[in-house]
Amino acid sequence: MITGLFKGFGYVFTGLSLITQKGIRPFVLVPLLINIVLFSGGIWLASSQLEYWMNRLLPSWLSWLEWLLWPVFAVLIFFVIFYVFSIVANLIAAPFNSVLAERVEARLNGLPVPEFAGYKSLSGLIARTFKSEASKLWYMGKWFILLLILTVIPGVNVISPVAWTLFGAWMLAIEYADYPMGNHELFFKEELAALKKNRPEALGFGWLLSLLTVVPILNFLAMPVGVAGGTALWVNKLSKNA
Repeated sequence: MITGLFKGFGYVFTGLSLITQKGIRPFVLVPLLINIVLFSGGIWLASSQLEYWMNRLLPSWLSWLEWLLWPVFAVLIFFVIFYVFSIVANLIAAPFNSVLAERVEARLNGLPVPEFAGYKSLSGLIARTFKSEASKLWYMGKWFILLLILTVIPGVNVISPVAWTLFGAWMLAIEYADYPMGNHELFFKEELAALKKNRPEALGFGWLLSLLTVVPILNFLAMPVGVAGGTALWVNKLSKNA
C-alpha cells in the first residue's frame, strides 16, 4: 500500500517533466490558459468566503477548539472550492486535454509524434468527452451529497476534512486517467474498474495532485500536469488491467 502511494506521487513529477518537453509544450497552452483564468477566480472566491463558511461549519459548542480546528476547516473550504473549479476547468478543457493525452502517450510509447490534424479535429472528441464527463459527474455527485451531509452534522463533521481529502484524491485520479483511457474508447465503468485494481497508485497520484491545486502559481499547472501524469499512469499500470 505505502509503496503504491509513493509510486502514485511519482506520476505527478513525471507529468511535470513531460509537459516541458519539446513537441508537447504547444499542446499545454490551452489547458494552461483555462486553468489560469478559472483558478484565479477560485482564489478570489475562497479568500472572500473563508470567514463566512468557517462560522457556518464550526459548531458553537466546539468554539473552545477554534484555534485547533480553524486550520483544518480552512483547508477543507479551500479544497472544496478549488475542487469545484477543477471540475469546471476540466469540463471546458476536456477536448484539448484529450489531444494532450494522445501526444504524451505517443511520446511515452517511443512512437514518433504524428502530425497534428488541427483543432478542427476536436469536434469528433466533444461527444465522447461530454459523455465521459457526465458519467464522472453522476458518480461524483452521489458521493458529494453523502460527504456534504457528513460535513453539516455537528461533531461528526470533525472527520469530514479527511473524508473530503480521500474523495478529492480519488476523483482527481479518475478525472485525469480518463483522458488517455477515453482515447482508447474505454467507458467510465471500465476505467473505474482499472483504477480500483491500482487503488494505492491512483490515490497517491490524486492526493499529491490535489496538494498542487492549492499551492499558488503551481496550481495553474495542475491540469496539464494531471493529464500528462494520468497518461503515464495509464501507460505503466492501468493499461495492463483494462
